[in-house]
Formats: sequence, structure tokens, C-alpha cells
Amino acid sequence: MKNFKKLLILRFSSMGDVAIMIPVLRALSFSYPKVNFVIASRPKMAPLFKEFKNINFFSVDIEKKYSGVIGVFKLFWALKSLRPSYVADLHAVIRTHILSSLFILFGTKVRSIYKGRKEKKALTRLNNKQFLPLTPTIFRYAKVFAELGFPVDITKEYPLKNKPLPEKLKSIFYYDNKKWIGIAPFASFEGKIYPLDLMQQVIVYLQKEHRIFLLGSGKKEEDLMGIWTKAYSNCWNASKELNFEEQLISIPYLDLMISMDSLNGHLAANAGIPVITIWGQTHPYSGFTPFNQPKDYSIISDREKFPGIPTSIYGNIIPKNYEDVFRSISPKTIIEKALEVLKK
Repeated sequence: MKNFKKLLILRFSSMGDVAIMIPVLRALSFSYPKVNFVIASRPKMAPLFKEFKNINFFSVDIEKKYSGVIGVFKLFWALKSLRPSYVADLHAVIRTHILSSLFILFGTKVRSIYKGRKEKKALTRLNNKQFLPLTPTIFRYAKVFAELGFPVDITKEYPLKNKPLPEKLKSIFYYDNKKWIGIAPFASFEGKIYPLDLMQQVIVYLQKEHRIFLLGSGKKEEDLMGIWTKAYSNCWNASKELNFEEQLISIPYLDLMISMDSLNGHLAANAGIPVITIWGQTHPYSGFTPFNQPKDYSIISDREKFPGIPTSIYGNIIPKNYEDVFRSISPKTIIEKALEVLKK
């Protein structure tokens, strides 16, 4: 790109879906250092993009400042004032369809993600299921940029620059030679949450010779992690002690992450940390596995007992007789995989 270009990226959904973008953005940032990229997303997403010098963040408060139909048009004029040369719609919902159409009317080149909704429906329905792996979301993102004239190789390794640990963590992390395991036992929907009584068994065993870095959000989650922290000396409640940006800085110093099909798995993968994911109502075939992780790092519920898996993309649907899907995964299986990965 000889001339100065500005590429606007639209993605307003959950933090996990936004976090999946990071490897693609890293490839774009290194491949096109003279292009100015702008991410338009929800305010809480801002810390995710602080590693990039040529990627700016545009905060979009959908609930207040840009709510409703009028808010969409207000948002368009705010984004148009940035004078983007290209627009990448990585969300593909009504709001971004309207924004994209308006940009096209004004002569801006726009490309939108193909989400494969029909394929996802075929994968998750109970009857006449088409159990086939779908294109990973990260490759769907990369395809949008390629269509705009910015192809990237996301399989290539790009250098990571870790920030120094927060002062409050230095004495804890370097206290001894124990390895640190991040455990994120929660998710947005019940269909993604490994039963907490079983997860407690995992924690009890692993904390004997390792240190546990507990991650979660919300009062209910923090209360439970507080109980675990008091009960087990090698557990540390990161969600209580650190804000989101400090958690992001700390994750690269972990030796392993154990996560549901949720945000923290993607954050750890983005930091180059090995990630074990536990899958209940959802499945890796849906295209949301953490980036660049071996297939056997995904621990999946028993499809012989529960052939309807995956029952949904987001874990928000639990069919009758599928309430105990997660219990087909024993704590022993998770513990053994964790010890195997740590040895590597």
C-alpha cells in the first residue's frame, strides 16, 4: 500500500468474539504497518487492543449514546468523520448491515463476514444433524480482509511483547518455582459451565503442587472463588485482585489455562499460552476453538451418550435429557491432560 489508507473494523458483540480477532489483527498490523486500522467496538473492549501501534480504538456505547435506529445513523456520521477507505463488517447484524449500506452509498468499499448461519443450524439441530467441522471464525475474519485487498497469513508466528507484571503480582508469581494454572470455570450460559462440584475436584488436586489463578466475573462467581481461595492455600482470586487490563498483562505469565468454551481461553491463546478447553453443549466443530491449539487440548462431552451435541453455538440451549452432558467428562480426565501439557 503506497498511499495512506484507513480501514475501519466493525464488531460490537461479546468480548469472546472480539478477542478471536486478535491473531488476525496482529498479522494485519505487522503486514501493513503504514495502514491505519480503527476498531469500532464497545467501550469495555479497549484494553484488548493496546498492544497495537497502528490500530486505534473507537468506543461505541450502543446502550446509551448510539442506541436505537436514530443511534445507528448518529454512529454512521461519527464513523464517516474518520474518513475510512475501507470498512470490514465482522459482525453482520442489522446494525452493521445498515452502517455498511450507508458507507456503500457514499462510495466506501465494504466487505462483510459470512457467518455460515445455515451450516451452524445444521450442526446444532437434534434431527438430521450434519456433524461436520465449520470454518473457524478466525479464518472467516481473515477472508473479509483479503476481500478488501489485505490478505494475511495468520498461521505465521508474530512477535509478542509482554508487559511487565503489575507490582502487586511480582512477589506472588516469583515466590517459588510452582507453575501457574489459570482456571476460568464460568461462561455466559449454563450449557458452557462444567459442574462446579466437579471443577472443585480439579482445583483441589492441581493446587497441591501448582498455583491456581482463578478468573471470572460477577458477584456469584467472585463469591465462589473467594470460598475456594480461603479453602485452598495455592488458589489466588485474580478477578478480585486485578482489573481487566491487569489480567490481560498477567495471562502471558501463566503456564497453562483451563477454560470453558469462553473468553479466557481466547485471551490465553492470544498470549501464546497452552489452553485446555472443556466443551459441554457446544463443540469445537462450531469454529470457536482458541487459536493455534492442538485438537487434543479440547476435552469434549461423550457424543455416544449424547449424540445431539452440539445442541447450540453459544451454550444457551439444553435439550431434555441433556442436563448432565458435562458429567460425561470426569475430573480425572481434565487433571491428567493438565499434567501432560505442563510436562511439555
